[in-house]
Amino acid sequence: MKRKIYFNTVTRERRAAIVENGHVVELMVERPTENRIVGNVYIGRVVNVLPGMQAAFIDIGRDKNGFLYRDDLLSFHLSEEEEEIKKQRNISEFVTKGQELLVQVTKEGFGTKGPRLSGVVSLPGKYSVYMPEGGYVGVSRRMGSDEERERWRTTGEALLKDNEGMIIRTVCEGKDAVIIEHDLHFLRTSWQKVWQESKDKKAPALIHQGSGLIERMMLDFSLDQVDDIIIDNPNDYQTLKALLAPYAEVDDKVHFYHDKENIFTAYGIDKELDKALRRQIWLKNGAYLIIDQTEALTVIDVNTGKFTGKTDLHDTVRKTNLEAAKEIARQLRLRDTSGIIIIDFIDMKREEDREYVLEAFKRGLKYDRTKTNVVGLTGLGLVELTRKKVRQSLQASLSKACPTCREQGTVLSDEAQAYKIERMIWEYRGMDQEAILVELPSSVSTVLAGLKGELLKQLEESVGFRIFLSPNKHMSEESYAIRYVGEVAEATKQLERLKKKA
Repeated sequence: MKRKIYFNTVTRERRAAIVENGHVVELMVERPTENRIVGNVYIGRVVNVLPGMQAAFIDIGRDKNGFLYRDDLLSFHLSEEEEEIKKQRNISEFVTKGQELLVQVTKEGFGTKGPRLSGVVSLPGKYSVYMPEGGYVGVSRRMGSDEERERWRTTGEALLKDNEGMIIRTVCEGKDAVIIEHDLHFLRTSWQKVWQESKDKKAPALIHQGSGLIERMMLDFSLDQVDDIIIDNPNDYQTLKALLAPYAEVDDKVHFYHDKENIFTAYGIDKELDKALRRQIWLKNGAYLIIDQTEALTVIDVNTGKFTGKTDLHDTVRKTNLEAAKEIARQLRLRDTSGIIIIDFIDMKREEDREYVLEAFKRGLKYDRTKTNVVGLTGLGLVELTRKKVRQSLQASLSKACPTCREQGTVLSDEAQAYKIERMIWEYRGMDQEAILVELPSSVSTVLAGLKGELLKQLEESVGFRIFLSPNKHMSEESYAIRYVGEVAEATKQLERLKKKA
């Protein structure tokens, strides 16, 4: 498999895309306004204990309290009681209101829900995950043999001290134990420094910040698994090289993109992302998928469309379902769809065909880094599966309910539209002209300019020319237009004319 990673970090919205065999399969987005907190470690205070839900609400100093289940408590995790006896214990036996706890965010808050917390802190490294109070050694199930997993389990146990724990990643397979020693030493030293600095802090308090976009992405892959890494920000390019230098020779794989055209546009990634926001997805053979996301679940319907086959109905249905199975597996990763998912493949009469398509779908999910559980076929012949929710879906991140069609469809959110226009403006950097005038919806203009226009000023300093925005409350969703490029004086006149028309 050919795998490339593209980083678009030159503008405020930082993006990373994974491309496998020429297809975009994952997108990660990091915005300055989102303040991502997964991986952050806090000293929190218990504000409420809910015995009926076996959970507690923890104040971590944010707008919404975190949610901590009994099974994720450190004291519950480390209890040496037999599992059956331990599970009969109530959460009120482990925590009390007002108590201070060390917790880590494992899942962002969504909608009205606060962030999900764990009392077992874990720090990800290149080859392992270090748990200061984990109490066990875990080895990736994706390693090829039981002997290899046992070798690493024994190695990990020999390296740990006191009640430490660790999880050994798949990339260690076949490698020497020295890589884990270096990884563990670095993570242990980092945690000890954090712990020392946090001793005088009062709850609620942040004591450790989770990794940024580049660090998170590169922790999940070794350079052996990636053919090329292309990045468009010169500072991040140097950071990336320094980050990877201790592990391998990076000059052959890490490349700086310096053209004016946006990197995602140049490599066709934006086009794939536009498709990923659509309800209908066409397949290569002329068949298509309909993907409907509701609050309760996601339903995917497979249709033959323009594909009529060449031999008989059985062959047409089988080929369509196989093509759909591959594309659905990719779309689930790309859209970051989570929760309950139901797939309605075209009805197949033969049991062997149903099993064949189901196995093809499972193979397509093999490289999905998010935990997915294929339950199987229901009595009605529907494929049922669940996919773990780690972060917001692509649709939730980039779109909003369409106000024109009474929220029956979706359009780009104001934030996504503003960042899209910013990338367009960025492509004009280095031009000889003094100014650019952009007409855009009023709600998008507010996001792009920022409070009191400070974000617009920062963008002007970065690109080297004046930017005039003409807000238009009558402009349709997802619309914008460049009205003038040239001298400042003329741009000012054009802006006044647009204001009179608006």
